[in-house]
Amino acid sequence: MKRSVCLGVGALLLALYFFHFVVTVTLDSVLAKLWAASVVGVCLVTGTLALDFYRKDIDDSKFYTMRSKLEHYVANIGLAMVGRYQRWKLDKDTKSIEAVQNEILFQRLRKNADTEYGIKYKFSEIKTREDFVNIHPLTRISHYEDYIQRMMSGEDNILTSSPPIVFAVTSGTSGKSSVLPMIKDQRVSFFLHGVSVALHSMIKAYPGTKSLQKSLKLFYTPKWRQSPSGIPIGPNSSSPSNSKSMLSIYSTPIAGYEILSEPEALYVHLLFALKDRNIGIIEANFSSIVYNSFHALECHWQNLTDDIEKGRISASLKIDDKIRFELEKLLSPDQKRADEIRASFKDGRIGLVKRLWPNCNVVLGADTGTFALQGDMLRETFCKGVPLYSPLYAASEGLLGINIWPHERPSQYLLSPRSMFFEFIPVEKSDENQPETYFIDQVEKGQEYELVITTASGLLRYRFGDVVKVVDFYNQCPIIEFMYRQGQLLNVRGEKTSEVSFFKALSEGVAHWSGAKLVDYCCAESVLVEPEDPKNKESYVPFYHVFVELEVENPNFVLSKDQMDLVEESLCKQSYVYQSFRKKGSIRPMRIHIVSPGTFQKLREFTIATTSASSNQYKAPRVLKKKDAVEVVMKNVVKEDSN
Repeated sequence: MKRSVCLGVGALLLALYFFHFVVTVTLDSVLAKLWAASVVGVCLVTGTLALDFYRKDIDDSKFYTMRSKLEHYVANIGLAMVGRYQRWKLDKDTKSIEAVQNEILFQRLRKNADTEYGIKYKFSEIKTREDFVNIHPLTRISHYEDYIQRMMSGEDNILTSSPPIVFAVTSGTSGKSSVLPMIKDQRVSFFLHGVSVALHSMIKAYPGTKSLQKSLKLFYTPKWRQSPSGIPIGPNSSSPSNSKSMLSIYSTPIAGYEILSEPEALYVHLLFALKDRNIGIIEANFSSIVYNSFHALECHWQNLTDDIEKGRISASLKIDDKIRFELEKLLSPDQKRADEIRASFKDGRIGLVKRLWPNCNVVLGADTGTFALQGDMLRETFCKGVPLYSPLYAASEGLLGINIWPHERPSQYLLSPRSMFFEFIPVEKSDENQPETYFIDQVEKGQEYELVITTASGLLRYRFGDVVKVVDFYNQCPIIEFMYRQGQLLNVRGEKTSEVSFFKALSEGVAHWSGAKLVDYCCAESVLVEPEDPKNKESYVPFYHVFVELEVENPNFVLSKDQMDLVEESLCKQSYVYQSFRKKGSIRPMRIHIVSPGTFQKLREFTIATTSASSNQYKAPRVLKKKDAVEVVMKNVVKEDSN
């Protein structure tokens, strides 16, 4: 009915436009002509917008009110305009990359020249980028900890002239979590130079995303702390608390975001998404969150369908009574939708998203590095037939790159020249404390580098541990692939086996394990596991423990030694150094342990409960660095290897 009204209004206004146009031509009075021309303009614009609204309004969900649709429509127009301009600006910037990077560097130095830190490091005397490199050392988080602590206590003008609006807690994937200051400029930059450009790229690649459809946004309300000065401390990743203006376009009602326990919040996310068959986008920070959410859907779909059929929320769900009341006000029995959902599940997980939500345009989530495995699994299973797009390369430190090529695999990112001042350390020199760095216009295609960044929030020449590969150039700006985090290296003898090398070896080996498919994995160095026989001299020769969760056809599946040797052989091909240590007997053969289904979910829950990481920013560690985390996985080993 509401769509028909829009169509009628649009047609009427366009008819009035043509009528006034005819009348205007015959008028003699200048004033009358001006009046008629203004009416013509209003009718033309309003009529066109009404028809455009009608064309894009395909969601008949009763949760999508006319007001929320209009808000969504206006937001889409605004974002499209901003995105188009920022993409034009990005293209222009990439044609003069050195000048833009210098501009960003000196803006930041000038702005903070009178801070305590700026005075100490003589920002006012820095005239060239070479001066900057000579005067200021390469840094790590330990360099800033005292300054940040003082900022948290309320001292001003320490690292930045602008006050921080949040202290961002890192995920701690590669070790302990850190706390980083973030000023408002950095958040604005993330939106302008990252989000808006990515949205522009998404709309060009997937035009259906312009439609007025709700999105299933899988994120959770974090538990915020406050610094002594009253500034929030928590994750820098997107969450309901920092996305309030966007909540109306998501399928989860506002009350659902008040649920702080993740299992219950996820149930509500899935319930209201299933209720709406016209979901247009499925979105999370990481593809692993999407995959784990759909795995949970497989476990709970019958209860969810019963709730949709009966128009209520299961009494077994542990949520506050007030929240339950607000949510159940939005539900009513829906037999038709329940039958559709049951029919969709009859054909299993392959292509499930497209059956549940036939108008779904795209799934958004990071699919590189740690998340590559889950990204591939989504494409092969739940999301088959629906594109997966990894829009941004970002960290707690801020925006790093934008993927303006949604269809390319593997995902590639154009470094964002106005977000960071970039430097690059050749990966072979990353062991050095103060190695020589290259500027953005000096890197070479095909080479791997450790990234160094100077942020808007006071981190200068900061080494945060990401290693990238320059795969091409867009105009003068590097296009990179994320390779690995330096803290995620296996290193028992100085061999430094990277995550990407090990994953490639494991994937090649598993490909020959007939009847088994890799679901998830992690590794640990043998020093973190008590030796089975301390008296055995060989037990002190280090090696890798490998923990794998498998999807198997036969529940009695057992790995043979020959099958596991395939992984060993592949890793020797990947790494000459590892092969050399193996031949000398300095590293023993890896031990592969099969763990029970759900082990990595338990590891996730343990990590979130015992660290500062939030659900929205959790990154599955591929190399475990703490004994207590290793113990969680070891307790779930169900089948040992044959070594």
